[in-house]
Amino acid sequence: MADAALGNYQEQSRRTWQLVHTNHPIIYPTLGLVNEAGEVAGKIKKIFRDKSGVIDHDDREALKQELGDVLWYFTQICTELNLSIEEVAAANLEKLASRLARGVIGGNGDHR
Repeated sequence: MADAALGNYQEQSRRTWQLVHTNHPIIYPTLGLVNEAGEVAGKIKKIFRDKSGVIDHDDREALKQELGDVLWYFTQICTELNLSIEEVAAANLEKLASRLARGVIGGNGDHR
């Protein structure tokens, strides 16, 4: 997705945002992100358990819907933190490139 489209997604998705009453506006989207990521994992688990890992058209469409939900919650967290999706993506690519260059792409720990 082009950078302009990502920024547009962030603006458009915010129109559907509703603050759920918690002590902080980041709590609801964080819990939603974890829940939706779990739904993606559950669908993948069942594909491997029941279909030997074969992902058909219906599975792909169902996963696309769940990944869209993951994207929505991720985007709301970025917006609450005053971060653009592009900024987060660029920082992630920079981190991964550094790990690759240093030969530590595998392994454990955030600061390797």
